[in-house]
Amino acid sequence: MKGIIAIISTLTQDEKQEFLLQLRRRNRRTDTKNEKLFKLIDAGKTDNIDIGLYGKPARNSFHALCKRLQDNLIDFVASKSFAGETSEELETLKLLLASRIFFEKKQYRIAFKTLENAEKLALPLDMYSILNEIYHTKIQYAHLNHKWNLQAIITASELNMRLFQQEFQLNRAYAVIKARLKEATSASVQEIVQNTFSEFQIAINEALTYKSLFQLMEITAATAQLERDFYSISPFMLNLYHIVSKKSGMKDKHRYYHLNILNLLAVTQFRNKKFTASMKFTQEMEIEMQVNISYHKRFEEKLITLKALNYNYTGENEKAISLLKQFKGDSFDIKLLIAMCLFQQDHFSEAYQVIKSFHHSDAWYEKKMGWIWVVKKNLIDILLLTELDKLDLVILRLHQFKRKFSRQLRNKGEDRVLTFVHLISRYYENPKQVETQGFRDEVENSFEWLGKEQEDIFVMSFYAWLKSKMERENLYKVTLALVGQKST
Repeated sequence: MKGIIAIISTLTQDEKQEFLLQLRRRNRRTDTKNEKLFKLIDAGKTDNIDIGLYGKPARNSFHALCKRLQDNLIDFVASKSFAGETSEELETLKLLLASRIFFEKKQYRIAFKTLENAEKLALPLDMYSILNEIYHTKIQYAHLNHKWNLQAIITASELNMRLFQQEFQLNRAYAVIKARLKEATSASVQEIVQNTFSEFQIAINEALTYKSLFQLMEITAATAQLERDFYSISPFMLNLYHIVSKKSGMKDKHRYYHLNILNLLAVTQFRNKKFTASMKFTQEMEIEMQVNISYHKRFEEKLITLKALNYNYTGENEKAISLLKQFKGDSFDIKLLIAMCLFQQDHFSEAYQVIKSFHHSDAWYEKKMGWIWVVKKNLIDILLLTELDKLDLVILRLHQFKRKFSRQLRNKGEDRVLTFVHLISRYYENPKQVETQGFRDEVENSFEWLGKEQEDIFVMSFYAWLKSKMERENLYKVTLALVGQKST
């Protein structure tokens, strides 16, 4: 049943309704229980579910029913993927398969033409694994086509095999990089990447495919997210983008990777408080998304999040909130961002209602959204309860936060988060003391600041709340000042 739960969690509400409609069409009997099972699991009612369905314990029947439902779900997800997929890769695979069928049926003329069309599609897109199959088929049937030069086909096949091996080496290198980044203590991201590529004799240059450049950017950005250090990776990311820019003629054929690259660059620039540069990449991303509706749906949440963040931190908070509230999907990231924007505008009750809408446990959200997201949610929750003066809940949340996160924060070198939580409790106990020089000195001595340019924007945002209390200033105004923006 865990598999069913996992698959259902990936579906939108529209997709769930579409799946149920498909089930009804397939069901030949009116008493089938697969639809009821789907609805129960979707509603989170999983205790003694076999008794609810059969009126008595029925483990074997229930297991068989779950197996059928999971198979139906997998078939549905796969069918939707193929139905919505318009990529050249899928088209190439279709042509390759069709050519082989034509060869088996001895329709050689159409088989040769179809296979050549598959090769023409695959070559400019670096589809090395598919090209291997294409060349294998060409070699197999070369004796039937006097226009084909067998030696030329073998030479092309050998060149493609070398490129295929290089891509295989790249994948191995990425795996090693990920492992080393987890264990890294002092080495920089760029140093780890360069050393690993050197070991595998891979050069970071224009020879890398679009996919490889995206993967490299993704690894780098993921590490920066964990370390809250986008400042150090910025030059490396821009260097990679410079290489990508030289492949501009191929971006239309690699639009999925190109959109992801633009998104990563926009995020990196935003986290470094380079709002104009971030919006430039966001605008490029929006233009690319308009070309294909399937890409628009896939990247809409990321686009809205980036635009709203840039609006919010450049003094256009109302525009940010309006944009976020227009999003029709169900996004935990966008919900949390709405709560943050409302909080910065002193709309504490409204922001708290958003936080209260997160009904699942922290463990559940950690699996879905990651550990950092859960820490942010809990910090915003504590600050909102503090502002709303909910005494019992503030004390409870502070205690829960320390119990849940203290060890992990210390292990990750994030002691200043615990220091911040301690200062929140100090403020709540005696709000007046934050205006004293003694408290200011304590704050200054408690944190190691990285400097305005290097410090992470979200770390600054939480500190802005403390600073606003010490200076008796508006939170949003203080936040904008800290990130180098003037309030309007």
